[in-house]
Amino acid sequence: MTRNKATLIGLVAIGLWSTVIGLIRVVSEHLGPTGGGAMIYTVASVFLMLSVGIPKIKEFPRPYLYLGSGLFAAYELCLVLAIGDARNGRQAIEVSMLNYLWPTLTMLLSIVVNKQRSNLLIVPGVALSLLGVCWVLGGDNGLELAQMATNIRGNPAPYVLAFVGAVIWSTYCTVTSRISGGKNGVTLFFLLTAVVLWCKFAMEGGGSMTFTTGVCAQLALTACALGIGHACWNIGILKGNVTLLAGASYFTPILSAAMASALLGSKLSNPFWVGAAMVCAGSLLSWTAIREGRPG
Repeated sequence: MTRNKATLIGLVAIGLWSTVIGLIRVVSEHLGPTGGGAMIYTVASVFLMLSVGIPKIKEFPRPYLYLGSGLFAAYELCLVLAIGDARNGRQAIEVSMLNYLWPTLTMLLSIVVNKQRSNLLIVPGVALSLLGVCWVLGGDNGLELAQMATNIRGNPAPYVLAFVGAVIWSTYCTVTSRISGGKNGVTLFFLLTAVVLWCKFAMEGGGSMTFTTGVCAQLALTACALGIGHACWNIGILKGNVTLLAGASYFTPILSAAMASALLGSKLSNPFWVGAAMVCAGSLLSWTAIREGRPG
């Protein structure tokens, strides 16, 4: 597979992921944060086994098997629980903006870990992304630190999980291409995530899950978007242009928020869209800083 083709496949993942936030929240409202997450990753694992195949674990480099799987599962847990534990659809969308700091963080890590060259645009890029998140978390009044603090104090867990998830995912994207040996462990990683979520579900005492035709359809759509999206993304970051893929992700926050708003029936204020645009612009500036910082 050529590098350009792998990069294109990675771009498909970005489109699929734009639907995931809203879909995960819809499923979680019916099946619970942990139970819903466990079902999503179980069904997604089945899709991946049928489409990508069952991985041959013995062929995986040990660093990729242990570190890669650990980072992947940790991120997925943070994501699904952050969205599921949000008070309502609006907060779930706000929390997702924290998660979308990962493209900017990936740029920073590529400079530190992969010795990627950059120019001074990286500074306003990072600052703009962080300012955009603060703008979103300030609520309908935009950048209002007191309101932002109140929102976070009222239900801190989703915000913490989303931010930690962004750090973990940017780390995964940065180190995977260095330690994978060209192998794709996404099926194994999804299975691991499902097992961990089922263990958490059992430790919490289980709980009732009501399945209807509509819920099953939503579950299948969510698992398909998540599973196929990750399969495409793994191909992209293993064999494609990681910097280009991270940069192309700059528009995902706006697209994802629009999709989630429609799915959840949550009206978003103008300050929210301003903040989301800042996150996108900050990611794009960071990407530009790295591209223009290359020699030659």
